[in-house]
Amino acid sequence: MPTPFPAALPIRRLTLRDLTACADLSENRGWPREEHKWGFLLTAGRGYGIDDPEGGLVAACVVTEYGPRERPDLGAIGMVLVAERHARQGIGRRFMRHIVSLLDTTPLTLHATPYGRPLYEEIGFKATGRAEMVSGRFTPGGAEPRVATRAATAEDLPGILRLDEEVFGADRTHVVTRLPAFADQLRVAEDDGRVIGYAAAWPNMDTQVVGPLIARDTDAAKALLASLAAHTDRPLRTDIDVRHEELLDWVKERGLTSVTFNTVMTYGITELPGDWTRRFAPVTVAAG
Repeated sequence: MPTPFPAALPIRRLTLRDLTACADLSENRGWPREEHKWGFLLTAGRGYGIDDPEGGLVAACVVTEYGPRERPDLGAIGMVLVAERHARQGIGRRFMRHIVSLLDTTPLTLHATPYGRPLYEEIGFKATGRAEMVSGRFTPGGAEPRVATRAATAEDLPGILRLDEEVFGADRTHVVTRLPAFADQLRVAEDDGRVIGYAAAWPNMDTQVVGPLIARDTDAAKALLASLAAHTDRPLRTDIDVRHEELLDWVKERGLTSVTFNTVMTYGITELPGDWTRRFAPVTVAAG
């Protein structure tokens, strides 16, 4: 039988059995393998892929939905990849159109690289913001914010979930409750015994990725970042909304440097829900 043209191959759901194939696809496109992150996304969200008749995957992506299961408030699309040897054949366009149609009326968001942005714009996504990736070894210095932080406990979970839904604008219970197992650190900021912010740091290759980072104000965000840095010997990496200029200046003064910018895009809504002033960094740009 002749080999099917890649653009006509069926799209299917991915499972954890596809973890190695997903990591292989990342490596094929020059990305880190990121198996730990792929595992998190494939369990918290839904993966989709196209099988290569010669083995592995032609394409893959993950969709993480938030809010009521029967009618999600938001869907985040991430880890959109097409194998190098199948690039520039219209597969990515067909793949993305299929994913958007599957999600029907659910408002969507994604973080686009400069390379991917034209495709998403063609499909109908609009640029609504930017995030700056920064990375490096954090060096404490100067007068640090006097905000109390500590390791989170099981008793903090209800308060974290309430704050997260208020700030994010949708219920993320299925993501937040996975953080204790996924992350190396989960810490909270307090004021008079009340949780006013929380942040996680999770392992990704040779770095600790800080995300999510949600806080009442910039001082609380600084305190959480500094406390995470104090409890790891790895470089930090995070993606900060560019509107948080004070926090970006502060982390750069303490050793982190700019790596790249991603465009925050939406489909079906003109801006993301929730309160951006308290939303400093996502769990990962792949999950919104």
